[in-house]
Amino acid sequence: MRTASLLAATAIALAAAPLAAQSPMFDTARLSQHVQTLGSDAFEGRAPNTRAETKTVNYLIDQFKAAGLQPGGALVNGQRGWTHPVPLLKSDWAAAPQLALDLNGQPVQLTQGTEIAARTPTNGEKGLNLNNVPLVFVGYGVKAPERGWDDFKGQDMRGKIMVVLVNDPDFEAKGEPLEGDFGGKAMTYYGRWTYKYEEGARQGAAGVLVIHETEPASYGWATVKNSNTNTMFDIVRANPGAEHPALEGWIQRDLASRIFAASGMNFEAMKAAARKKDFQPVALKARLTARGTANTQVITSQNVLGILPGTTRPDETVMYTAHWDHLGIGQPDANGDRIYNGALDNGSGLSHLIEQGRAFAREPRTQRSVVFLAVTAEEKGLLGSEYYAANPLYPIGKTVGVLNTDSMGVFGPAKDFSISGTAKLGLLDLLIAEGKRMGRSFTPDRHPESGGFYRSDHFSFAKVGVPALSFGSGLDLIDGGVARGEAIAKEYTAKRYHQPDDEWSPDWRFDGIAADAILLHAVGRDLANGNAWPNWSQDSEFRATRDRTAGERGSSQEPAAKPGERG
Repeated sequence: MRTASLLAATAIALAAAPLAAQSPMFDTARLSQHVQTLGSDAFEGRAPNTRAETKTVNYLIDQFKAAGLQPGGALVNGQRGWTHPVPLLKSDWAAAPQLALDLNGQPVQLTQGTEIAARTPTNGEKGLNLNNVPLVFVGYGVKAPERGWDDFKGQDMRGKIMVVLVNDPDFEAKGEPLEGDFGGKAMTYYGRWTYKYEEGARQGAAGVLVIHETEPASYGWATVKNSNTNTMFDIVRANPGAEHPALEGWIQRDLASRIFAASGMNFEAMKAAARKKDFQPVALKARLTARGTANTQVITSQNVLGILPGTTRPDETVMYTAHWDHLGIGQPDANGDRIYNGALDNGSGLSHLIEQGRAFAREPRTQRSVVFLAVTAEEKGLLGSEYYAANPLYPIGKTVGVLNTDSMGVFGPAKDFSISGTAKLGLLDLLIAEGKRMGRSFTPDRHPESGGFYRSDHFSFAKVGVPALSFGSGLDLIDGGVARGEAIAKEYTAKRYHQPDDEWSPDWRFDGIAADAILLHAVGRDLANGNAWPNWSQDSEFRATRDRTAGERGSSQEPAAKPGERG
């Protein structure tokens, strides 16, 4: 039975009276309370493998229970528990690393977090011991034969440190014809820093240093510093050195310009050269010495899962996801605040996850199961979701779709909504169609150059073929329109994203999250009561992986709306 009429009426009421509206399905006071609690100093920034993890996991379990969910985690003595253990390699600097450049014969001392942000090693070693290692500029550090691109041209990177630009070759194009096939301004995975480290390992490089620039990175140096100078984690790998070079880090643009100048080059000119297919790696007149000891250990963090089993096809699952972790306690900001609260990122997504579970629990059970998954270590590289995707508790081939929420809007209802990235998939078509019935429009990602598709947990599911999207609250606000929405987003990125000021505010409005939750509820409920199996578009890089699991879904499959046919 469809609930679209009730949901549409509620959404219209919210739009008409956003300040006073109260959804019968989603209580704005309760949504706010979860964010205020999880984003409080008492939760110490929710870092994995701290006492804050224990507190956060217990809170989520208690709230899932109170909402009416059943345990959906790993089997314990034949019974489902609430958690899914995630083994992780943890790495901490024992003390700040010692970093220095020989810059064309001139010694230059570097300060961790100021000119450079060197991550603690996750390549299996106990620290760094690089002595006078040469730097080489390799453009964007991309090797993409299917796009006719190779920044390395067969040059040997072993024993060298690769210096690379952030984003991919199309980003900096300024009117000239594009020589690659990187989607214009929309970032491909080749533009992500994670790819650049992975490629450095494949090339056998001693290290990779990404040159930070705010626009192509989509965030400032404060975010880089806070995200890369604290505790690092990775999933436990048989051969971690195959994925991680010894040194992974970022350097400030000003330092990069200085290195290029000392090498007789102009930074902007070399950036322009790197946009050409015929670019050749260039040795720099700079060598890096990097020494530091890392304390490493294997720890176990936890994903948290609740479930409402399906009545007729319980082995088929619709999943709602959000990450519970943030950056924890780190370096103080200008006000001396050391707690990175993560209220918006991602207390807001967790609040939605809990209350979405409550809404489903109050209604008649669906035919398919609905799973509510809070994952760990998203901020460390989507590790909790990556581990789940590789070690699923419910069959990947029978996972209908994933609706992820990460940093939802807290400034009132919007006329539109979005997703992270520009992927084409039937799940998005269903979301757009449901939104249209509620009088809301879909706006494509306004900033695909930021690489949002690769920056949240839906990507881990996409890589194993599951149709997955990360919902984006709209910026066309009923109160203030796009201008206000863009201004709020810009201010948040500059002053709060991955900074201590990401704190709950009494000025935040949760009627917007309630309206978004209604939309996401309608999509999930239709999927959970139907036979549709959304898929990726025919030209998607994830389509073939999904199609390989078609046999698990049997002959009763019904297609969802065809990707690309959007109302």
